[in-house]
Amino acid sequence: MEKEKVIIVKDLVKKFGNFIANDHLNFHVDKGEIFGFLGANGAGKTTAMRILCGLSKPSSGLVEVAGFNVKTNAEDVKKRIGYMSQKFSLFEDLTIWENMRFFSTVYGMSRSNFKARGQLLLQKLNLFDERNRLVSTLSLGWKQKLAFTVAILHEPSIVFLDEPTGGVDPITRRQFWEMIYEAADDGITVFVTTHYMDEAEYCNRVTIMVDGRIDALDTPSELKKQFKAESMNEVFLSLAR
Repeated sequence: MEKEKVIIVKDLVKKFGNFIANDHLNFHVDKGEIFGFLGANGAGKTTAMRILCGLSKPSSGLVEVAGFNVKTNAEDVKKRIGYMSQKFSLFEDLTIWENMRFFSTVYGMSRSNFKARGQLLLQKLNLFDERNRLVSTLSLGWKQKLAFTVAILHEPSIVFLDEPTGGVDPITRRQFWEMIYEAADDGITVFVTTHYMDEAEYCNRVTIMVDGRIDALDTPSELKKQFKAESMNEVFLSLAR
């Protein structure tokens, strides 16, 4: 039985003047998949992610997210996705609960739906009793875990994570990935960019971008076989060279 595709990208090209940021990208992402989007700085990852989120339009090609064309139905796309940026984006001078309540209104959640969902997520995070604590008093690791929780508050079809574990310690990274697995088990598709090649091993499939192109796309185990590599770091280095 064929899996439901929640992201379809065909011949995506994005140009800025004469510069080609995305050069004929082709890939799809299945429902509930953890899809890794890797590449060095300047490879074109962020440009592609902005297009997938409906924040930028492709120069040419077809891009569908959650069943909607990003070029013609960007607002419909935005309603069905969650997004966590590399830079912490919650309000430091609000409490945990105030932040969640604010974003629930942005996502158009009813008060009763927010209360039930917010309470459930904070209990899973062991933060419910701390809900009236100012976000500024949390450690970076807890801030990142809270930001992810807020990104999936409205139960989006897809959550986009842009370098979500940058700067956190290895234990927090592992805990963060356990949260990602749980979200995927709940049917949320996870699209993640990362610089940590060991994290690529946690993804169902991985694509590696080099100079605006996709130079590799497969499961981590198949990519290691293909490039006769012991680790995803070796795969990445052989492509980036």
